[in-house]
Amino acid sequence: MMRDNNLPKDVAVLVEAELHSSERVVWTGQPIPGRFAWRGIGDVLFGIPWTAFTIFCMVKGDDSSKLFGLPFLLIGVWLLSGPYRMRLKAARTAYVVTDKRALILEGDWCRSTAIRSCEPQHLGDIRCVQKPDRSGDIIFGCTAISSDEIADYGFLGIHDVKHVETLVRQLSKVAINDGA
Repeated sequence: MMRDNNLPKDVAVLVEAELHSSERVVWTGQPIPGRFAWRGIGDVLFGIPWTAFTIFCMVKGDDSSKLFGLPFLLIGVWLLSGPYRMRLKAARTAYVVTDKRALILEGDWCRSTAIRSCEPQHLGDIRCVQKPDRSGDIIFGCTAISSDEIADYGFLGIHDVKHVETLVRQLSKVAINDGA
C-alpha cells in the first residue's frame, strides 16, 4: 500500500495497481521534466533544417509540391515537438523502489504505459551518473533499439540520485544475501 507518495494521482493509481499485496514501497519518484526533455534535443537539431528545407520547397514550388511537402512538414513538426513530448512522458513516468524490486512505469503521449520490473538479482551492475546539483541517472542496463542503437534504462533524470542509488543497492544486496 502506498502512503505519502509524491506522484500525481493518475500515476499513483498505475503504480498501486502494479504492486503486489505483500510489497512495501521504499521510494517513489519521477524524472525531472526539464532534464528529461533534453533527451528530445536530437530530434530538434535534426528537425530544424528538415522543417526549414520543407517550408522553403513548399513556398518556392508549385501547387503539387505544396501538397507533396505536407507529410514532410508534419514530420518536421513531430521532430520539433520532441522536448514537449518528452516532458509529457516525464509527467506520466514513475520510478518505484519496493522491498522486493525496482519498477519503471513509462507513460507516453497516447496514455499507454510500459512497465519494467527489475528483480533484485538483475540489479547487480548498477551505474550512477550524478550531476553537480545532485540529480542524475541510475542505469540498470541497456536495451537494443536497433542493430546499431542501444538505450539505457533505469531511473533517468531524478533528484537526489545518490540516496536512491543507496536504496537500489540495498535492494540488490538483499537478493545476494537471500541467494547465499
